[in-house]
Amino acid sequence: MTPQNAVPRRDADNKPWYAHRWPWLLMLGPFVVVLAGLYTAWLAISYQDALVVDDYYKQGKAINQDLRRDRTAAGLHMQARLGYDAAAGNLHGNIAGPLAARSAGLTLRLVHSTQPEKDLLFKVKPDQQGNFSVPLPMLEIARWQVLLENDAREWRLLGTWKWPEDRQITIVADLAPSEPQGR
Repeated sequence: MTPQNAVPRRDADNKPWYAHRWPWLLMLGPFVVVLAGLYTAWLAISYQDALVVDDYYKQGKAINQDLRRDRTAAGLHMQARLGYDAAAGNLHGNIAGPLAARSAGLTLRLVHSTQPEKDLLFKVKPDQQGNFSVPLPMLEIARWQVLLENDAREWRLLGTWKWPEDRQITIVADLAPSEPQGR
């Protein structure tokens, strides 16, 4: 017995669950999370973590040697300026300091901040004015650690270069702020 004023049921309510959109919309969230988890697992397996040094103790002891080289560069008033001309595919620079300190060969390293396989190493020989240039077809957009040192590893200049935000970088040898000036 149904009342005369009762509204008959619509056919939409009699459809199976998969014909409605709300169950699919509710299942979409967990499905996206599962896909993101699979992608993250693939990234973790595919790429090697290269941020931890195997022999951290030996690396820690080498820091003192690096500080001596920084102080030597500061005592020699060493300074370097680097620039990159993307159109010409050329990395150019200038090294300033005593002629004896910059006349021998130099090693220039551009160290990628997270991917060691993208590190770049150049042997450069500056002219009498301290200018040098090396071909570099493409410099990746990144934050680079720049290390310039003589072949005898007596001094070094170290700086950070955000390419292409900074078109040039100038590295001035200076004692670290925590270092006493009297030494």
